[in-house]
Amino acid sequence: MRRVFLIVLDSVGIGAMPDSAEYGDVGTNTLRAASASPYFHLPNLERMGLFHIDGVDWHARQTGFTGRIARMKEASRGKDTTIGHWEIAGLYSPRPLPTYPDGFPEEVLRRFSEQTGRGVLCNLPYSGTEVIRDYGDEHVRTGKYIVYTSADSVFQIAAHENVVPLEELYRSCEIARKILTGEHGVGRVIARPFAGESGHYFRTSGRHDYSLLPPGTTMLDQLSEAGKDVIGIGKIRDIFAGKGITEYVTTAGNADGIERTLEYLRKDFDGLCFVNLVDYDMLYGHRRDVDGYAKALTAFDEKLPELLALLREEDVLMITADHGCDPSYRQTTDHTREYTPFLMAGPGVEPANLGTRDSFADIAATVLDLFGIRPCFAGTSMLLPPT
Repeated sequence: MRRVFLIVLDSVGIGAMPDSAEYGDVGTNTLRAASASPYFHLPNLERMGLFHIDGVDWHARQTGFTGRIARMKEASRGKDTTIGHWEIAGLYSPRPLPTYPDGFPEEVLRRFSEQTGRGVLCNLPYSGTEVIRDYGDEHVRTGKYIVYTSADSVFQIAAHENVVPLEELYRSCEIARKILTGEHGVGRVIARPFAGESGHYFRTSGRHDYSLLPPGTTMLDQLSEAGKDVIGIGKIRDIFAGKGITEYVTTAGNADGIERTLEYLRKDFDGLCFVNLVDYDMLYGHRRDVDGYAKALTAFDEKLPELLALLREEDVLMITADHGCDPSYRQTTDHTREYTPFLMAGPGVEPANLGTRDSFADIAATVLDLFGIRPCFAGTSMLLPPT
């Protein structure tokens, strides 16, 4: 029985990729930005080899490291959560998902309004906290949905829980998901419920993401078809629209996600436990909160010894990211086009620096290799000796 724990530190990039100028992200580096905070302290990730990864040359390096490490290059076009996770799972995306810097076209909003029976407010790129501040009162008065987007490929629907019951909001998101296909096939439709009174609105934990169905076979499909467990923690199930997932739990943030992971470390299963820790991105990256980002990284590092201590003889722990979201980058509040880290540890893992990889898909190939499964996509296992 083998267990693989793959943890995605959502948005923890480690430096701008060569094509970052095409995305307006020259010079970005999420990890370096967080390291400027006095709250940044990662001795356990350092011991695994984080600061020995290619390009992480701005931090003093201790002698030696215990993990198998690499710098991951995104081959897909884009810098969002969906495309990043799909490539981690072996699915390459040659075109970025559509974005709407000027709002969604009238034809989309008309169909959405007709099918949900509610009108639409806003229809602009907006911060999630600011949009309920600016449009919350009108929504409460009229019952119209607050529809907004961001620099990401998302169609977000905000509604007060006392005005629109959660079940209705979720049904409306399902309607939007069916509308938003083809040329308007955004990566995610997101339910954004909120509560509170005028001037004091706040988002609640009822968020739910409705992703595009992955258009090809991923490692999740191959694992589940081989009879392996595929457990999603956090928004993993949403990102893959449930495809290839055999079991899942949702979480209320990083701390909850880590606790759920610890629970599975104490359980018997044979397969993959795929974890997303979203707070880096959602709470600190997009809000350009350097200290908050650093504190969240430090909190994960403090839990890392507990995670490692629960690994069994054949277990493997992998840590990576899906894109960047530099909290010091003030030109936008968008994700940033960056390399990501890869660290692998476990009783049978031999330390090595595998340099810079050509695709996130090498992670998927490595997971499958651990289970003796040949990937049906392009990707090279990192269990192979470094060249």
